[in-house]
Amino acid sequence: MTCSPAWRSSHQVHVSAMLPTNVPLSHLGPSALLLLQLLLPPTSAFFPNIWSLLAAPSSITHQDLTEEAALNVTLQLFLEQPPSSRLPLRLKDFLGRTLLADDLFAAYFGPGSPSRRFRAALGEVSRANAAQDFLPTSKNDPDQHFDAERLGQGRTRLVGALREAVVAARALDYTLARQRLGAALHALQDFYSHSNWVEMGNKQPHPHLLWPRQELGNLAQVGDHTCSDCDKLSCPGNLLGSTLLTSGYFGTHPSKPPGKCSHGGHFDRSCSQPPRGGINKDSTSPGFSPHHMLHLQAAKLALLASIEAFSLLRSRLGDRGFSRLLDITPASSLSFVLDTTGSMGEEINAAKIQARHIVEQRRDSPMEPTHYVLVPFHDPGFGPVFTTSDPDSFWQQLNEIHALGGGDEPEMCLSALELALLHTPPLSDIFVFTDASPKDAFLTNRVESLTRERRCRVTFLVTEDPSGGQGRARREVLSSLRFEPYEVVARASGGEVIFTKDQHIQDVAAIVGDSMADLVTLPLEPPVVESGRPLVFRVDGLLQKVTVQIHGEVSSFWIRNPEGVFQGQEEGQGPLGHTRCFGQFWMVTMNDPLQTGTWEIQVTAKGNPRVRVQAQTSLDFLFHFGVPMEDGPHPGLYPLTHPVAGLQTQLLVEVTGLGSRGNPGDPLPHFSHVVFRGVPEGAELDRVPLEPKGPRERGLLAASLPPTLLSAAGPFSLELIGQDGGGRNLHRAALQSCAVVPVLLELSGPPGSLAPGTKVPLSLRIASFSGPQDLDLRTSVNSSFTLTSNLSRVRLEQNETAWGRLWLEVPESVAPDSVVTVTVTATGREASPVASTHAFLQLLVLAPAPQDQVAAPAHSSDPFLSTDSSAFRPSSLVTRGKAGGRLAGNLWSSIVGGVLLLLGLASW
Repeated sequence: MTCSPAWRSSHQVHVSAMLPTNVPLSHLGPSALLLLQLLLPPTSAFFPNIWSLLAAPSSITHQDLTEEAALNVTLQLFLEQPPSSRLPLRLKDFLGRTLLADDLFAAYFGPGSPSRRFRAALGEVSRANAAQDFLPTSKNDPDQHFDAERLGQGRTRLVGALREAVVAARALDYTLARQRLGAALHALQDFYSHSNWVEMGNKQPHPHLLWPRQELGNLAQVGDHTCSDCDKLSCPGNLLGSTLLTSGYFGTHPSKPPGKCSHGGHFDRSCSQPPRGGINKDSTSPGFSPHHMLHLQAAKLALLASIEAFSLLRSRLGDRGFSRLLDITPASSLSFVLDTTGSMGEEINAAKIQARHIVEQRRDSPMEPTHYVLVPFHDPGFGPVFTTSDPDSFWQQLNEIHALGGGDEPEMCLSALELALLHTPPLSDIFVFTDASPKDAFLTNRVESLTRERRCRVTFLVTEDPSGGQGRARREVLSSLRFEPYEVVARASGGEVIFTKDQHIQDVAAIVGDSMADLVTLPLEPPVVESGRPLVFRVDGLLQKVTVQIHGEVSSFWIRNPEGVFQGQEEGQGPLGHTRCFGQFWMVTMNDPLQTGTWEIQVTAKGNPRVRVQAQTSLDFLFHFGVPMEDGPHPGLYPLTHPVAGLQTQLLVEVTGLGSRGNPGDPLPHFSHVVFRGVPEGAELDRVPLEPKGPRERGLLAASLPPTLLSAAGPFSLELIGQDGGGRNLHRAALQSCAVVPVLLELSGPPGSLAPGTKVPLSLRIASFSGPQDLDLRTSVNSSFTLTSNLSRVRLEQNETAWGRLWLEVPESVAPDSVVTVTVTATGREASPVASTHAFLQLLVLAPAPQDQVAAPAHSSDPFLSTDSSAFRPSSLVTRGKAGGRLAGNLWSSIVGGVLLLLGLASW
């Protein structure tokens, strides 16, 4: 049985202004949910995300449910915890309007407060949710989708993933916590679409689904017939009317017993076996969902259940911990990588002063860092990593570091930086203090890839003469290019390498530290600085606090505004701004308000000077990549960390801060094109129109990456161009560069956590879409773990895939609640040299949870989050098959906005 897909066009999400009513939930005891009556919006299907082939025009996706639930709980937090320096939020201000993250942040933190990190965190959770329908270790596992009547096993997986999210968040590994939260929410939402809970007449979420000590209810047994035959697309009466809880079988594993229900729909091979038909409510399309008529009811319960899950996490983590999990703050994290050898006394003091300045200046303000990371290094060692959310603990740890021993060059800088990246939340700043070149330059490409994946900006402050004329002792004659690895990493991350002197390090560090605010880097034309040639940048009315940084052996420079007013390099206050100089580092802070229009800079210097123009603005953008897939189990957009050469890929853009306007009555600003530039030369590779998706106020844009860009591996940068509400030009550049990688490299692990003393399999997939590849594979893991692989070399033809198996041995002595990182690198052999591709996988080690001996009493309201112990089943053989699948041409973007569904929930 196959079903024909339908297609949809657009969607809208609104908040109804109707009066609230109380809705009791039995498992909340005296608590109740205060709901605003709502109209569930026409968005997309209960498919992975709202790019899911638009298969049903009035449906809800996993992504919609996740983001709407998160926004509602965030609003509840804001209502219950009024801002310290602003008027409290009022519920009535959010009635009758679309709920947007930008509006929430503006109301709580103040106008112009960036919601970029919050939206990025929600994106991480949503993409992890969607990935459950695509990853080889999860897409066909019935336990992770509540299929095949594996309801008890599904509940175990669900609460295990929630427990893992809590443990990872308490360990301050928020990236891993968001991944596990996304997996948990996917299973939770699937329960209401894949089971017959809705058909049984239930109007509220299952009262025991998050409580594994309580019974799920009357579960159908193996011999119970649950469905009758249905030879139509729509099967409203095929359930046998039993009071037993069941769910549909999908595909051929496990096989469907006689009399059991199928999942049903276009991709389900089991629905052609009697009894035919199915019971899924994934969408409003009968071609995909035989119980399409109940889709909205299922989506409503899934939304309520998702809000309960977010609220549970909030109660377990506390408001501060929950806010850090979802980055409900405009502030960045603060990470230091610090050389502790004997010659670093001045630099260590500068780091301490900078940290103290940031901590004290921003304490108890919205811009106070929420996460602190410190990684020392020397030679031959590096680490350990110190992480905390307490500024006083961070300061105490930093204050205990002193310059000892060493004094020669090089050092283990990149190893320490990699450790910091693995423990630093995305979209953070990392500062590296050193006076030595890297001894571990072989890690350059891997660290470069990791900075792109984490979207962290890395700034190196180097107190060393790169020419080699001065500095510390060296074991050998070192090249003048020995600092090039720092340049490569900084360029990929959107940071920079600043060479300075000991006497200037404190002043330079203070200036760079001030750049932790959410800044945009303004594009320069031409992108590459040439001595004596004017550079052009454009200032729009949404920018403020513009700074110009010039670094190098500068003999002179000047800046000219659109009205022709000049300012030279003289220090102090000038007609355009205030100039400071510290050795070879110049900083010009422009006067506000700034003249809008085209500005010019000209620098005369020896060598290759660097110029960077930055500004504060709430108008910025996020981006990520994906491949539209048509083949099952559900259609949708397969998330990619990097574009892959030869693979049709979509660019997805989320514009933040669209409420910003030069004048309150102006129309919304908009971006019309994306410009792709080569890195580092800056030449324009292509420009492509951006297609708006959904309402303009959400700023959702999409574009297909041009085939010329995808024809070969290599780095590129992104710029958006458009107009503000007054018709004036807008220009924004992505902070980090991107890279087209030669092959698709995916590493996936078991669905749950690891236990000490166990050996677990990992699945590896390598695919080529651009031609023959002859690759060597290398693996690495934390020092106390053992990793083996059955695949060390592979040769692929175009559109061919290879599968491999790795085995990870977890030592008995490993500390519980710790995180292990597995890395796989694919590098072209000499016969086919290609850039390296990296895959990173983080897994959580948990002590085994105590087994339930006695069921909890019926009145218990304390959820017990247990681990999952079920087997991991992918094949261990290396197999080959065509990498190409049916790729969809249509794409829809996500929203960070939703129906206002207000929680009035007491503490758990």
